[in-house]
Amino acid sequence: MLPFLVLLLFNALLAYATDYEERLLLRPLPRSALLASFQFRSNESSTSFEQQNFRYFPRSLGQILQHAHTKELHLRFSVGRWDAESWGQRQWNGAREGGTGVELWAWIEADDEEQAFSRWLTLTNTLSGLFCASLNFIDATKTIRPVMTFSPEGDHPNPSKLHLLHGTLPHEVVCTENLTPFLKLLPCKGKAGVSSLLDGHKLFDASWQTMSIDVRPVCEENGDCSLEMEQSVDMVLDIDRSKRPRDNPIPRPLPIEDIECDTSKYYNGHDTCFPLDKQADPAWTLTEVFGRPLRGACPLTDTEGPNSHTVCINTPPERTVNANTTGQYEEHRYASDTMRCYKLPTGSDIDLELPEQQMTTGLVLGTPPLYAARAINGHGQERGSVQAVIRNPSTSTAVDFVYLEALPWFMKPYLHTLRAQVTGSSENPIKETYYRPAVDRRRGTHIELKLTIPAGATLTITYDFDKAILRYTEYPPDANRGFDVAPAVIRVLNPQSSDRRGAYLRTTSLLLPLPTPDFSMPYNVIILTSTVMALGFGNIFNLLVRRFVGADEVPSIGGGLIGILKAKVQRIRGRFSR
Repeated sequence: MLPFLVLLLFNALLAYATDYEERLLLRPLPRSALLASFQFRSNESSTSFEQQNFRYFPRSLGQILQHAHTKELHLRFSVGRWDAESWGQRQWNGAREGGTGVELWAWIEADDEEQAFSRWLTLTNTLSGLFCASLNFIDATKTIRPVMTFSPEGDHPNPSKLHLLHGTLPHEVVCTENLTPFLKLLPCKGKAGVSSLLDGHKLFDASWQTMSIDVRPVCEENGDCSLEMEQSVDMVLDIDRSKRPRDNPIPRPLPIEDIECDTSKYYNGHDTCFPLDKQADPAWTLTEVFGRPLRGACPLTDTEGPNSHTVCINTPPERTVNANTTGQYEEHRYASDTMRCYKLPTGSDIDLELPEQQMTTGLVLGTPPLYAARAINGHGQERGSVQAVIRNPSTSTAVDFVYLEALPWFMKPYLHTLRAQVTGSSENPIKETYYRPAVDRRRGTHIELKLTIPAGATLTITYDFDKAILRYTEYPPDANRGFDVAPAVIRVLNPQSSDRRGAYLRTTSLLLPLPTPDFSMPYNVIILTSTVMALGFGNIFNLLVRRFVGADEVPSIGGGLIGILKAKVQRIRGRFSR
């Protein structure tokens, strides 16, 4: 319950409607892990946005949204997997989390579906150039139209003309080329404020990280509307790994004499060691974890009131936290001293230091509403099956949720084999089903299920599928690696929650092996054909160009090559003598 209250408090600190706000939440996790959650929020009035009078809202993104008639946008760049068993509940209830790779969904204003899809292609192509990503590869085969999974977060006066489109690129590799344009959208552009800690070397070395951009219209009770943009960066860092110096990028094991071994293990010896699990919290600083200190407050943020405390640490009250800076800062505590927030100095660096400390109060982690895992079963190159296992950790409350899968067209499921079974129950948990079959090379399969899982139960979803054979030109260069299948999206339905963002979780992506031809055969055919062509062309060319003479017509001058040269010299002399 405590992590949920802390999350509500952190959201309340962001609820003040100022033009620009930014926050950083640090929360230690088990096994020397650290959750760093960056939040940036900017507002622009609708009148200024329509007149292209941008102040805090980035002009580059605003003009793209106007050109594509996009009223609400959600973009995700994600790497890794959230370990719910160890790290507990997801940050922001998974609302700012995306599947592996790139995930994009938007509400586009259009008169019909054809016009909406045309504007969707315009949006993906322009965002591809803005964020240096392969969003232009989101075509009709990777686009679906969800009906139950997503709901608008903004206030839309004319929702009847809005069309929801969703696309994924699970094979996209997220790297520094995506972080740089992300930082350029911020007012301080990573030069000051909490964004100065975002370093590509540390961000993409994290165990899990996600970057999100959310744009939505917000209207007040008096009728004033504005366009709100949230940018979030959430990552889980390994403290010991992050403290490794940059000049030693390759992690090397320590000598056995420098490792604290667990001597209670029966296999402990002079050459065998099991590392001892330390009970004390490790020491770390912002400079060690992020590679640089925090470069003061962003001058565009609010310097007075609750919004001025921009860096918060969620630790037990007994944890020692020291602030090292030459400027003036303030510390404020919330939620029974478990949340400490700091007002950053302007123009001065600040570093937070937490020494190694033996703790008597353990970490309190929130329990996620559901646990989910998905895998491909079977063997062979013709068919297989998918199995999704969803578990409800609550012992008193049933959970309603929506399960969404967007499958590629070459993965052909059989709907009559779809089975959803709850352990210890014969009741069918499926309440609603939406199924849109695939069309070869035109669109993929779209499945949405509305299910109910009882308290403390485990739900298993299975179905069979066939694998299609692609054309030779449709295989990627690494065809033998397999094809990535987008993660399944699970939306937890909670009617008691007033948060319009909702609660989500995503499974890991799948790696689907397809029947792959022998790509060496075209090479062999090319080599053989080239050899035959060379031999045939060479013989015909010799017959057409070379002049054949009889042996008696050759001058009988001895000496071989020397004789031929002498004959040529005599012939030249004869011409000059004439």
